[in-house]
This record gives sequence, structure tokens and C-alpha cells, in this order.
Amino acid sequence: MCLLVAAYELHPVYRLILAGHRDEFHARPAAALGWWDEPSGILAGRDLEAGGTWLGVSRDGRLGVVTNFRGEGSTRPGAPSRGLLIPEFLRGIEQADTFGDHLATRAGNYSGFNMLAFDGSALVYVASQPQPVSRQLAPGLYGLSNHLLDTPWPKVVRTRERIRTMLDDGRMSPASLFAALKDRQPAADADLPSTGLDQALERLVSAPFIVSKDYGTRCSTVVLIDRKGVIRVEERTYSRDGETTGRTAMAFHTTRMPRPPG
Repeated sequence: MCLLVAAYELHPVYRLILAGHRDEFHARPAAALGWWDEPSGILAGRDLEAGGTWLGVSRDGRLGVVTNFRGEGSTRPGAPSRGLLIPEFLRGIEQADTFGDHLATRAGNYSGFNMLAFDGSALVYVASQPQPVSRQLAPGLYGLSNHLLDTPWPKVVRTRERIRTMLDDGRMSPASLFAALKDRQPAADADLPSTGLDQALERLVSAPFIVSKDYGTRCSTVVLIDRKGVIRVEERTYSRDGETTGRTAMAFHTTRMPRPPG
């Protein structure tokens, strides 16, 4: 994912609400949201080039999502795919905080990344840049793109505030979350982050929803995990010009009862 907002323990029905985009080159092959044959028990899209995924959930109520970190020195040639971290967490049995602590010790093996891991009890954030760190998150509303958690890039701030308004006025639904994500307005030049790209490209990728011939928003995903152990996942895929090409929605009961936070 390259933009996501997570509302954790802020809603009377849902323990975790997550809405985000995957931005990628259009030429990179990917499979739409679906249940994996191997490893089994994982519901996710799939990167057909490296075999991993950007976001997934498991039958037993785990969720993982990863974004790339964009900045000087963040690329490690020959490193394993960061998308493989998600199925590794989803098929495992470690609690999220333990997984995060272990991952932080080997984060330098990968190009720069951020990861959120939810195990049904705790939500954990792991970052590899500028120094590896893993920490359990308190209840709150979080935004993430291709820098550290809650870095105030304009697209992160705008999307997070739209979702905050939904939480405040009770208009939360998959449709409203998808609408909040589909904002094509780039940031003003004065507000562009500086991540090593030329200004035209910084302007292009500063929009929450990116549309261009070669690179753009490939899909959006909404995940709702309620307090009774039901997980609902919806995905919309997009063409190069930003038009919707596919819709998938699935819901299931987890194989274990959710635990209280803490």
C-alpha cells in the first residue's frame, strides 16, 4: 500500500477500520483479492512478480499491511521482497508485538518499509527507517504513506481528516471510505514533500489517488474487523485512467474469538 488510514478502537462496532491504496507500475502483474491456495488461510491480492502482497488478512483474524519507505538510502539492491513479510506474519503464530520485535532486528535486510500488524489483540507498527523500530499502538486514528507513521504529507492529512469526520458524524461505510480515497487533487507545490523525486513526479504522487499512464493507484481496499470476530474485506481495482475495473467483497468469521485489547 502507498496510502492508508487505520482507525483503531475508535468505533462502537469495529475494532479496526482500515482503508488504503496500492500504488504501483501498471506493468507489474498482480492478482485481485482472493483466498490463497498456498499458504492457505490467507485472503489477499497477490504480487505475481515477487509472490507477496501489500495487504492481507487470515482466517484466524490477523491483518498485515506494508508500504515502501521513500527516501535517500532506502533502496537495498537484491533485497527480498517486502511483500513477503505479510504472508510470513499471517501464517505465523507469534503475537504482533513479538513478530514486530523480531522483524526490527532484521529490518536492514530489506529495502525501506513500514508495516502494520494486527493479531486480534494488538496493533503494532514496524519501521525500518531511519532506524528499525517496533511499537504497539494506542487506540487512535493513524495515517501512513511512504514515510513514517503520521508524517504530515498532504495526502495523508487530507484522507485522515476525511475519515475522522466520518467517525465523528457516524457516516462510516465501505462506500464512504472508498469515496474518501478517490481524491485526485495533488498538493500545492509549496506543500510538496521532498523525497528525491523531481518536482513533476512529486506533484503527481502527492495526490491520494494517482492517475498516470505508467504508474498509479492500482487498487483500493477497505477492511472492517468487528467486535464479534467478523472480518469484511472489499477491493476495487482500477485502470490506467482511474476507472473501476473490478469489485470484490468477502466476509467471514474468524476461527478464534477476538481478545480484548491490552
